[in-house]
Amino acid sequence: MLSGQLVRHLFSMAGRVCLSRSSAGLGTIGPVEAAIRTKLEQALNPEVLELRNESDAHAVPPGSETHFRVAVVSSRFEGLSPLQRHRLVHAALSEELAGRVHALAIQTRTPAQWEGKTKDSLGRLFLINMGPYK
Repeated sequence: MLSGQLVRHLFSMAGRVCLSRSSAGLGTIGPVEAAIRTKLEQALNPEVLELRNESDAHAVPPGSETHFRVAVVSSRFEGLSPLQRHRLVHAALSEELAGRVHALAIQTRTPAQWEGKTKDSLGRLFLINMGPYK
């Protein structure tokens, strides 16, 4: 997996980063993972989308697509609570969550949070540590 610093560097260079990694190490992206990626890109227009199939760490047959972890950085999350952000992700993936996907771990950030900057209630800028999940 790419380090947080490298992902942030790529983010600053390209403006948009989409990563995918299968924990199985096969290097292939299955149809469920491809559908998740496409739907999140269409619904949230993310600046960063990191998607990981973690199915091989669970008691499922090899090659399964049942357990995923996603990190999404999108300006669509501005002003929304964590619950509202998760609801947006769940709405975009309702078909997958109703079917083959058993578990989805979600991390959502605004672009300012991803860059480690946010404002307090008085509008003062301060730094926070909210890099990519591990």
